[in-house]
Amino acid sequence: MSEHVSISESTSQHARERDVKLSCRNLWKVYGPNAARYFPALSGIVEDPATLIKQLRSDGLIAAACNVSFDLHDGEIFVIMGLSGSGKSTVVRCLSRLIEPTAGEIILDNQNLLKASKTELIELRRHKMGMVFQHFGLMPHLTVLENVAFPLKVQGIAPAERQRRAAEMVELVGLKGREYAYPRQLSGGQQQRVGIARSLAVEPEIWFLDEPFSALDPLIRRQMQDEFLRLQRLLHKSIVFITHDFLEALRVADRIAIMKEGEVVQRGSPTEVIMRPANDYVAEFTRDVPRAKLITAGSIMSPSEGHLTASEAVPETMTLERLIPRFSQGLEVIAVCDDTGSIAGQISAQEVLTALAGTEEESP
Repeated sequence: MSEHVSISESTSQHARERDVKLSCRNLWKVYGPNAARYFPALSGIVEDPATLIKQLRSDGLIAAACNVSFDLHDGEIFVIMGLSGSGKSTVVRCLSRLIEPTAGEIILDNQNLLKASKTELIELRRHKMGMVFQHFGLMPHLTVLENVAFPLKVQGIAPAERQRRAAEMVELVGLKGREYAYPRQLSGGQQQRVGIARSLAVEPEIWFLDEPFSALDPLIRRQMQDEFLRLQRLLHKSIVFITHDFLEALRVADRIAIMKEGEVVQRGSPTEVIMRPANDYVAEFTRDVPRAKLITAGSIMSPSEGHLTASEAVPETMTLERLIPRFSQGLEVIAVCDDTGSIAGQISAQEVLTALAGTEEESP
């Protein structure tokens, strides 16, 4: 039986100020005969989700996604992670309706995608959505430029324009000079860059990435994460990113949802997940995380007592790794400022030690 926890999520002020691009509400995907009969309300709202999940499994159905809800904000990287079989890839495929959900709502720009016709859905995929998967899916008989231009050809874009846009995307992902190479002549990392360029060529408003780097060697994977973050700083896409690698999730995410057996067991910022794991399953993911590199001063600061000056303050975004050396100068308390330069709080050496040791005592 799956473990049920209450999910608390404190969204940052920056995230709250962004508009919601996509809402996933009470999403269910159940495999088995006549699964829809369990959902008289196709909105996916059920009185007791935990009891329904038990019933579905008792009746021999496979509950791949269970009552999944989250918002994706403009320009945000929202990471869904979990072990193999947790339901994360099922969810992202439901968002684009590559898999048809059993119940729930998926709202993109105030439009319920589950009510979109086949024609409307094709247009949405062609013009608003970009998708990158673990397997690159390049067409071996086409060059890099032709692969990138292919979705533009499907859209009916004129040859000269699609050539121009494809060339721009090839340069954007760092493959200028390889336009006329074929996939077999490229490394794994280069092939994935082509896949990314192809998905960006249609100038999507929302980007779905399903374990895009998991097939790559560790060094290449790190380089592709760097490339991905560089592109995001330039393009500010709204992104749903799927991974089973917690360190990758921490590196790229603005917020994280962790899934287990089809359910979201915790949502929050990377720091929130590390500092306040919802249960033992989440705590296991965070056990070996280098906390000093990830926890920021703003996430653990306490209210200011009023005697500190802004000239001595550190920014909220400073990591503990960079903050710790300042205490060697004999300081007991350091002021923390927000992005306007005003004092937002203070942090002590003891608070840093507590954060690095973990927020709760581990049982023997």
